[in-house]
Amino acid sequence: MPSVKRRVKQWVSRGADRHVRLAVTGLSRAGKTAFITSLINQLTHLGTQPNLPLLQLVQQGRALGARREPHPHMHLPAFDYENAMHALQMTPPTWPSPTRDVSEVRVAVRYRPQSAAMRALNDMATLYVDIVDYPGEWLLDLPLLSQSYPQWSQKQTSMLTGKRAELAKVWQAKAAQLDPLAPADEKQLAEVAASFTEFLHACKAHGGLHWVQPGRFVLPGELAGAPVVQFFPWMGALTDDIKAKADKHTNYGLLKARYDYYCEHVVAQFYREHFAKIDRQVILVDTLQPLNVGPDAFHDMRLAVEQLMQSFKYGKSGLLKRLFSPRIDKVLFAATKADHVTPEQHPNMVSLLQQIVHQAWQQAAFEGIEMRCQSVASVAATTPGFVDVKGTQHAALKGELDDGSGVTLYPGDVPNQLPDADFWQHQGFDFPSFRPPHVPLDAPLPHIRMDKALDYLLGDKFR
Repeated sequence: MPSVKRRVKQWVSRGADRHVRLAVTGLSRAGKTAFITSLINQLTHLGTQPNLPLLQLVQQGRALGARREPHPHMHLPAFDYENAMHALQMTPPTWPSPTRDVSEVRVAVRYRPQSAAMRALNDMATLYVDIVDYPGEWLLDLPLLSQSYPQWSQKQTSMLTGKRAELAKVWQAKAAQLDPLAPADEKQLAEVAASFTEFLHACKAHGGLHWVQPGRFVLPGELAGAPVVQFFPWMGALTDDIKAKADKHTNYGLLKARYDYYCEHVVAQFYREHFAKIDRQVILVDTLQPLNVGPDAFHDMRLAVEQLMQSFKYGKSGLLKRLFSPRIDKVLFAATKADHVTPEQHPNMVSLLQQIVHQAWQQAAFEGIEMRCQSVASVAATTPGFVDVKGTQHAALKGELDDGSGVTLYPGDVPNQLPDADFWQHQGFDFPSFRPPHVPLDAPLPHIRMDKALDYLLGDKFR
C-alpha cells in the first residue's frame, strides 16, 4: 500500500509540472531577436541576480531558478541565444542578427508552489516554457487562404499607389511583356518573379513599408530559390476566356498553380504545424520608426498590423478557427523600444498602440481572449534624466548612437492618438537608433517592463 501511495504521489507531482508554448513575432525591425534574448536572459538569472521586480513570482520569493533545456522538436532550429549574447557583449556591443525562420528554445523555470495542496505533494514545481520565434511577415499571408489567384492579383493591383507605385515600375514593365496564354517560359517567369521580390524588399528597405505579400518572399527561410516562391500577381486584364484557356502549361496557368501550391503547402502547413499549437502570443510593434518616416509608412504599418490580427479572429465563422482550431488565450501587444523616448512618453506609446489594434481587440474580447498593450524595452540602451536649459529642467535620454558618439537629447513627443493630416505637417521629433549598453558578463540585461510582460504571460502558471 505505501508503494502504491508513493507512486500516486509521484504521478500527481509530475502532473503538477506545467508546460506553455509562447510564440513571439513581429514585423521586421520590431526587435524580436532582442526580446527573446532578453526574456531568456532574465529568466536564467532568477536564481542568482533576479532583475524582474514586477514579476509576482519574484515578489513572493518563490522563484528558485531557470535553465535552458534541449527543445523537443528536433526538426526545428534552436534559437541562437549564445550568438545573440555574444553580439551584446562585444566591444563595442552590437545588436543581435535578426532571425529569418522559425526557431525554438525551451526554458525550465523552477519555483515553490503557492497552493497548500501543491506544497503537500512537492515543495518544488517546474514550468517548461517553449519560446517559438517566427517572422511576423509570415502571418501576413493568412488572407491568401481565402483568396483565389485572380482575387489576390486584383488586391495587389489596388495597392499600387504612392510609394508602392513608384517602386513597382521596373517589375511592372517586365510583367507587361508576358502573354498569359503563351507556353510557360520558366526562365522568363523566374526573372519577373525575382523583380517582384526585389520590389517587395524595396518596399521595406526604401519605402519604410510593412505590408508585403507574400511574406515568405522577403523572408523565405528554407524555401529560398524554390519554384513555389517564384510567382507574382497578374497585372493585365483577365477575361473569362483567358482564364478558361490558360491551363497549367501556359504562363498564367503556371503562376496560378504555384500560387495555389503556396497557399496549400506553405501557408496552411505553417499554421497547422506551428500556430495551432501555441498557447500564448506576443506581437511586437515598432511604432516609432514609421513615425520617423512619414504618413505613408505609418498607415502601411497600421495595415500590416490589421493583417496580423486576421490570425486572431476566433469566431465560429473565422477561417483560422475552421481550419486549425487554435487555443491561444492571451495576446500581448508590445510597443518596443520604449528606451528611445523619455519615460513620460510611455503612456502615449501604449495609447497609440491600443488605437492601432482597437478593432481586433474588440473581436478578441468578444471571443473571450485576453489582450494587453504595453510598452517595453527588451534591452534598455539609454538612461533617462534631465538637462538644464536656461534654468529649467527638461526630460532627456543619455546613450550612445550607432556611430559610438555619446548623446543627451529629447527625441520628441509620441502622439497619444492616431495622427491626422495636421500632425504630419507639424511633427517635431526624431527617434534615433542607439547602440546596446555595455553589460558585465555575469549581469542580467537592463530592460524596461520585461517583468510586467512576463507576469502577464506566465504569472498565472506559477501556482
